[in-house]
Amino acid sequence: MASAKQEFPEELPSLHNYKPSITVAGLDNVQQSCTLNHQSYPTGTPTSNPSPYLGYSKSQTDSSRALDSHQMCSISISMPSSPLGLNIEGTGKVPFSHNVGIDVESAIANSKQSEQANFRSQPRPAGTAYAEETTTEKLKNPSELQHNPRVDRFKDKRFDSFKTWSGKLERQLSHFRGKQQESEQEGTVSQDAEIEALPVHRYFDALEGPELETLRDSEELVLPKDKQWPFLLRFPISSFSICLGVSSQAILWKTLATSESMSFLHVSLDVNLVLWCISVAVTCIVSFIYSLKLIFYFEAVRREYYHPIRVNFFFAPWVSLLFLALGIPPTLAKYLHVCLWYILMTPVLCLELKIYGQWMSGGQRRLSKVANPSNHLSIIGNFVGALLGASMGLKEGPIFFFAVGLAHYLVLFVTLYQRLPTNATLPKELHPVFFLFVAAPSVASMAWARIQGTFGYGSRISFFIALFLYCSLAVRINFFRGFRFSLAWWAYTFPMTGASVATIKYSNEVRNPVTQSLSVILSAISTFTVTALLISTVYHAFVLRNLFPNDIVIAIAQRRTKKSKKQFHRSSKSSKAQDNESSLTSAGSDTKDIESSISSSVSRG
Repeated sequence: MASAKQEFPEELPSLHNYKPSITVAGLDNVQQSCTLNHQSYPTGTPTSNPSPYLGYSKSQTDSSRALDSHQMCSISISMPSSPLGLNIEGTGKVPFSHNVGIDVESAIANSKQSEQANFRSQPRPAGTAYAEETTTEKLKNPSELQHNPRVDRFKDKRFDSFKTWSGKLERQLSHFRGKQQESEQEGTVSQDAEIEALPVHRYFDALEGPELETLRDSEELVLPKDKQWPFLLRFPISSFSICLGVSSQAILWKTLATSESMSFLHVSLDVNLVLWCISVAVTCIVSFIYSLKLIFYFEAVRREYYHPIRVNFFFAPWVSLLFLALGIPPTLAKYLHVCLWYILMTPVLCLELKIYGQWMSGGQRRLSKVANPSNHLSIIGNFVGALLGASMGLKEGPIFFFAVGLAHYLVLFVTLYQRLPTNATLPKELHPVFFLFVAAPSVASMAWARIQGTFGYGSRISFFIALFLYCSLAVRINFFRGFRFSLAWWAYTFPMTGASVATIKYSNEVRNPVTQSLSVILSAISTFTVTALLISTVYHAFVLRNLFPNDIVIAIAQRRTKKSKKQFHRSSKSSKAQDNESSLTSAGSDTKDIESSISSSVSRG
C-alpha cells in the first residue's frame, strides 16, 4: 500500500500537477496570495479556522510554508449557472496538496450538477440596457409612441372620402407591407362625409356671398376646421389665373418687338423668348399639381366642377394654352400646325355647350342666378380662340367662335350691370375680378381685326369700350386697397395686358404721340403689376405659406346638418316663453273683460 501511495502522484495528469498559475486579485473574493493546509485529512474537512468562501484551513506547518514560498496556490471552484445557485457550503471543495490525492470523480460530479442548474431570471436594475429594451418594446407597438402631427394629418380618415380610391389603395399597400389592417369601424367614414355629386341648391343653401365661398353659420364642414388640410385639397382651380397673367406678358412683349409704332423702343425678341419660357414653366408646374389633384382627389375636383361659380375657371387651362400659342417666338411659330387649334378649341366648345345651355335652360344655374364677373372667363375663350385661328389662316372656325362669344357677352354684360342675382356689392376681396370686364372687349377687338384684316370700325368700337371700362375702374382708388393678398389679385393682370396689346394694335392704325404714349404707359403698368404679383405670390407661397388656405367650398356636407342640442333647447325655451307671454296676455284680457262687465252692471243698478 505504501508503494502504491508513493506511485499515485505520478499517475496524475499533467494538468493537476502543481504549476505556478495566474490568478486575478479580487475575482470571487479570492485573495491574491493564499496557502493551503498540507496536512493529510482523511475526512477531507478543515480542522480550524475555515474560510467562509473556499472552505480550507489557514493553519500551516513550517515545511509547507517553505514549500509554498516559491509557489501560488491553484484552487478549483465549481461556479453556479445562476446567482441563486451560488451555494458555497454545498459545493465540493477539493484542496490541492503535493501529498494529498485529488478526488477526480467528485469533481466531475460537481461539474455535472452545476451544468444541470436551473436558470432563473433575476430582476434587472434600471440602467442603459433596460432602457434600450423598453425602447425596442415600444418600437414594436407604434401606437404607444407619440404621433407626428404631419403624419396624423394624412392618416386622418376624414380625408379618405375625398380620395379617388377612398383609401383602398393605401390599405392594399399596407397589407402588402405586412401591416395589420385596421378595423372596419375605424376605416369606414361616416355617412355624413360620403361624397356624391352635390346638387346645385346645396351650394346656395350652405354658402353665401357673390362667389359662394363663405360658409353659413348653420352649416358644418365635412373636413376638420382646426387643422390644415393636405396641399392638393387646398390647391384650387383658380390657380390657373397665374398662368394667364404670366403668359399674357409673352404676347405683350412680342407685340412690342414686332409693331412698327413701337420701333422707337428697340425691344428685342429675346425678351419675348425668356418670358415665353417662364410662362411654359409656370403653366407646366400648375398643370402638374392640379393633375395630381385630379388623380388622387378626384372627388374634390368634381365638387369644384359642380360649383356654379368655380366651373368658369375650368376654361382657364385651355385659355392659358391659347395664350402660349399666341405668344410663341416668331422663330418657333412656323412649327405650329393647324391641328393644334382644333385640339385646344374642342374642350372649350364642350364646356360652352354645358354652361351656356345651363344659363338658358333655367333652374338654379340660370344666368340671372349665377351671374358673376368670373363668367367672363367662359367668354374670353371664344375671342382668344378666334384670334389664334385667324392668325393661322383659318376663316370659318374663328368667325363661329367670335359670333358665339359676342352673343353671350352682350347678355352677360347686361346681367352683370343690373346685378340681378343678389343686388349686393362685391366685397373688397373680390374687387380685382371687376377688371375682367376689360378683358373680353380688348381681345374681341384684336380678334375681329385679325379676321377682317384691318383694325376697322368694329374693332375700334370694341377697343373704345374696353378703354372706357379700364379708365372707369382705374380711377377708383378703393379698388386697389383695403384687402389682403390672394389669388384673386391675378384678375388684374391679363385684362390690363389685353388692353395694352389692343392699344398697340390701334396705334399701328392711328399713329400719333397720344396713342404711342398711351401704349407705353399701359404696357409699363401691366408689366409692373405682373412682376409685383409674381413676387408676392412666391413670398406668400414659400415664406408665409398662407397662399392656399383651406378650401371651404369643397367641404360642405351633402345634407343640411340637424340642429344641435343647444339650439334645440334654445328653441324650446323660446317657444315656452312665447306660450307664457300669450297666456299672460290672454289672462290680462280676461280680467279686463270682467272689470268692464262689473262696471257696466254697477252703472245700471
